[in-house]
Amino acid sequence: MNKLQTLAKIVSKKQRRLGRGGGSGRGKTSGRGTKGQKARGSIRTGFEGGQLPLIKRLPLYRGRGRNKSQTKGNLIVNLKHLNILPAQTEVTIETLVKHKVLRIEEAAHSWVKILGEGDLKVALIVRLPTSKSARVKIERAGGKVELPQAKTVSSKKH
Repeated sequence: MNKLQTLAKIVSKKQRRLGRGGGSGRGKTSGRGTKGQKARGSIRTGFEGGQLPLIKRLPLYRGRGRNKSQTKGNLIVNLKHLNILPAQTEVTIETLVKHKVLRIEEAAHSWVKILGEGDLKVALIVRLPTSKSARVKIERAGGKVELPQAKTVSSKKH
C-alpha cells in the first residue's frame, strides 16, 4: 500500500471541458458570456472592432534598423581589460578607444563605467565612473580614481 508521501506528483492540470451541462460550471455559453462577436467566433489579435488599428496609426519609418529603440545603455569595462594599458595612463573614453578596449561607435552614444571583475596589475589614473570594488582594486594596484568635477550652480541671492 502506498503512503501519501510516496505517491508521484501530478504536475499538469487537466484541461477544463467546456459545454458539458450546467453542473460543470462551464455549460450553456461555455464561459463566453452572451451574444456578441466574441461569443460567436474567433477574432484575430489586435482587432479593434473596425476602428483603424493602433499599429496602422503609428508612423512607419523606412529603412533597415530605423524602428529600433534610439537609446543606448551603459557600456561596462571590467578591470581585467585594462591590463593592456601602460602604467600611469589616464583612463578616459578616448584612451579606451585608442587602445581598442571600446569601439568608437559604441563609445559615442553611451556612458562608460568601470566594474571590478578581474585583477588589475598596472597603476592607472582613472577618470571615469567606477564601482566601489573597482575603486578599491585600482587603489590597491597603486593607481587612483579622479572623477571630473561636476559643474555646480552657485546659489546667490538676488
